[in-house]
Amino acid sequence: MRLLTGWIAVTIWLWPLWAAAQDVRLELSGDDTALRSRLKNASLSVALERDGAEAPQDFVAAARADYERLLTGLYQEGYFGGTISILIDGQEAAALDPLLPRASVETVVLRVDPGPKFRFGQTEVTPVTSATILPEAFRAGEVARTETIRDATRAAIEGWRAEGHALAEPAGQTISANHPDQRLDVAVRIAPGPVLNYGQIAVSGAERSRPERVRAISGLRPGRRFDPVEIARAEANLRRTGAFASATVVEAESANPDGTLPLELQIVEQPLRRLGFGAEYSTVSGLTLSGFWLHRNLLGGAERLRIEAEIAGLTGTTGGIDYGLAASFLRPATFRSDLDFYADMELEQRDDPKLFERRVMAEAGFIRRVREEAVIEAGLGYQAGESRDALGTRTYQVLTLPLEATRDRRDDEFNATSGYFANLEIMPFLGLEGSGNGVRVFADGRAYRSFGEDDQVTVALRGQAGGVWGAAAANVPASFLFFSGGGGTVRGQPYQSLAVDLGGGNEIGGRAFLGLQAEARVGITDTIGLVGFYDTGFIGADAFDLGGGEWHSGVGLGLRYDTGIGPVRLDLATPASGGDVGERLEVYIGIGQAF
Repeated sequence: MRLLTGWIAVTIWLWPLWAAAQDVRLELSGDDTALRSRLKNASLSVALERDGAEAPQDFVAAARADYERLLTGLYQEGYFGGTISILIDGQEAAALDPLLPRASVETVVLRVDPGPKFRFGQTEVTPVTSATILPEAFRAGEVARTETIRDATRAAIEGWRAEGHALAEPAGQTISANHPDQRLDVAVRIAPGPVLNYGQIAVSGAERSRPERVRAISGLRPGRRFDPVEIARAEANLRRTGAFASATVVEAESANPDGTLPLELQIVEQPLRRLGFGAEYSTVSGLTLSGFWLHRNLLGGAERLRIEAEIAGLTGTTGGIDYGLAASFLRPATFRSDLDFYADMELEQRDDPKLFERRVMAEAGFIRRVREEAVIEAGLGYQAGESRDALGTRTYQVLTLPLEATRDRRDDEFNATSGYFANLEIMPFLGLEGSGNGVRVFADGRAYRSFGEDDQVTVALRGQAGGVWGAAAANVPASFLFFSGGGGTVRGQPYQSLAVDLGGGNEIGGRAFLGLQAEARVGITDTIGLVGFYDTGFIGADAFDLGGGEWHSGVGLGLRYDTGIGPVRLDLATPASGGDVGERLEVYIGIGQAF
């Protein structure tokens, strides 16, 4: 009993010390919901209540700081004649002694009368370049928001910087509020400064990288006229190599007497090596295991070496087991900053239902980045191997001239919700042994569109087309031909089940291929989504005869779980054509969307 009495006494004594604000209210005159939202987001007092803070002095300090924060919020929404009163337990917060401890805070009331909304009267930003486009909102009659003034000032400065005036800056502004007319007159003056060239380019943070290679990858050259587009491209060039966790171009605050502006490339290097593993499963092709070893900075110039291995077809029904071992080397900024050199080598065995092939491939060439999302590649390759299909066993050697162009405008490579992707591969080949001469073409296009509340529904479409011209099917490597069926083409149909029928149960790949895939992806929660899909594919014997082949299709449902780095994919599919419609169920599990 004595112990209980003691606890009660302690509780009563300590209660004022932990009593927190039970009620933080924003009392706003009028019905401007945008203003209400902005003020609540700006208020530190509201944030403290939301976070469950308890210390009374924290609320006093927050309330005193909220005068300026709320006033800024009013200006941002065009209110320049408002009044603000912040009451703590009925007392004005500004009148409270911040150094005098309080035992408790029970209520904080933020009373805001925004007054009338002001609109722009006279607006002026001078001087500006002939190419500068000021915001549409920065003109007479529009709501006078301070953010609009900043946007107009920023546009003027960026216009001068685009013409080489690297140190352009605001030189002053005059803002006059006409309260009777509820009008805001604004005049902003810009100091363009001189046209500058790049000066000395220093490098910092390069512990394992050679500074001259860092500068070469950036593409910046001393003596060239300053260009903010080149600055942004230099940062992107460095980050794209994968050798640097971050890369920033820092401009000096003042120019040299000779009209040059010193720059500094600040980089943070990634760990040199990385090891990764992957797994994918389907009831058709079975289990696929893969792994890779990566060196990000092999020679101190962001050279990338990647060695990877893959085993596919484990426990599957696609024939035997497939093996692959590959090595790839990439050297960025070879001859010029937007040109990368690559060299690849691959050993592969494919044991598929309709063909068996062992081959070795070596290829080298260049990758040119035309712009951020557009890439073209050209190389020279050699392939040699032995293939076996319904036409018999043959060995071959071919020289190839692989050409490829890619444009990727997706918002997310692994889980796209908008944009498009287009890829075209053209590979002329010259038969040295066991193969004719010809060209193999393959195209892949994808488009994404989201709609509905919070864009919860995404429609994804994919089209593929391929063809082999110039040589008969019997005179090209079997792997150059096309099949349809399985996870990459038509889900629900057996792997490579659609081919060219030679009669007597013998089938080979076709010289023509078309594939279409459509998905509707619906977000159920922030991490869980459902997918409905329909796939169809075509295989033809002749690349020019699309009417002489066969079609098949599949339909199904899928489940997605978003891991943050990409969704885990589970697809259940069944044939939608042929004699076993709806009678067989195929399961596909992997990382990332199907396309």
